[in-house]
Amino acid sequence: MFFLPVALVTAGASALLNFWLGLRVSRLRISEKILVGDGGNLRLVARMRAQLNFAEYAPIVLILISLIELARGTQTWLWGVAFVFIIGRVLHAFGMDGWRLGRMIGIAATMLVMLGLAAYAVFLGYTGLNPLR
Repeated sequence: MFFLPVALVTAGASALLNFWLGLRVSRLRISEKILVGDGGNLRLVARMRAQLNFAEYAPIVLILISLIELARGTQTWLWGVAFVFIIGRVLHAFGMDGWRLGRMIGIAATMLVMLGLAAYAVFLGYTGLNPLR
């Protein structure tokens, strides 16, 4: 049996973050009385995009974290990478509400995490460096 604590905690945090993003959309829909679509409300469009943007990036990052943890075991640096990803996504959500710096930091953190994990995954797969074998 495999136990992947970094992947498990990151997936749980991602689910909570996705819930929060959805809640922000729902609350704005209720307050603006927009049940379907965006009603031309730019604030609602931004919140909807923040949630969808998260849904676009989170799966690949979670898959990469899981596979790297499976291949290399639980590593302290992987906890750090997961933390940076989650904090980056929170900053991005606030950035979509108008805090430009949060959006910039959030997307930069997401891209760097994704590219770093991708490069490491390719390296591990290509070289076959697996200390658990």
